[in-house]
Amino acid sequence: MKPMQENIKVLYFANKCLEPYVEIITGKDSVKRRRSVCSSEEGNRSEDEEPEDILPVLRNHSQLLNDQHIESLANHLPARTQGYPWNLVYSTAIHGTSLKTLYRQMAHIDSPVLLVIKDMEKKVFGAFSSHPFRVSDCCYGTGETFVYSFGPAFKAYRWSGENSYFIRGHMDSLQIGGGGGLFGLWLDADLYYGASFPCHTFNNQPLSTQQDFTVQNLEVWTVQ
Repeated sequence: MKPMQENIKVLYFANKCLEPYVEIITGKDSVKRRRSVCSSEEGNRSEDEEPEDILPVLRNHSQLLNDQHIESLANHLPARTQGYPWNLVYSTAIHGTSLKTLYRQMAHIDSPVLLVIKDMEKKVFGAFSSHPFRVSDCCYGTGETFVYSFGPAFKAYRWSGENSYFIRGHMDSLQIGGGGGLFGLWLDADLYYGASFPCHTFNNQPLSTQQDFTVQNLEVWTVQ
């Protein structure tokens, strides 16, 4: 296994990575949440009771997300993702730890994705990406993209407008956010080592417990 310090050397951002066009999509942050596949409360509700807010449907079991996580994330996703079930595309517990496999699992996907990470300190964090992850020569994505953390309270860091370094995929790393010489979120080729630093794209605080972290588990979901 490569020592952590070797990975950190790749965190310096290439200034030539520019996105010539940024699409800004606005919409209400609130979403109409749908019933969880595990919920049976609807059948027990009397006719006089007001229906409660309910969670999106997860078509697969998540090892990382509980109902509180799901509700917080659903309330911050773009309006165009409302009403869609969440489908598990990639999980290190199922598919192993390989960025190459993650890219392969998304090869035929054309929808936004939600990245969820739990580090070895049990902290949950990640990113919503307006586009599926892929290998790219330059940055891609739109202003819908954001990073988030549960610390334990939920905090979303949205696009600052300072640059458009949203997402860039290499065979040896996945980079989300940039500027100021560092990435908002970075993962290595084995999806084992990662790093999170303040960056200009999102004006975020480090998402993980430590700026350099080790991944315990990772999932990617389609949300549209």
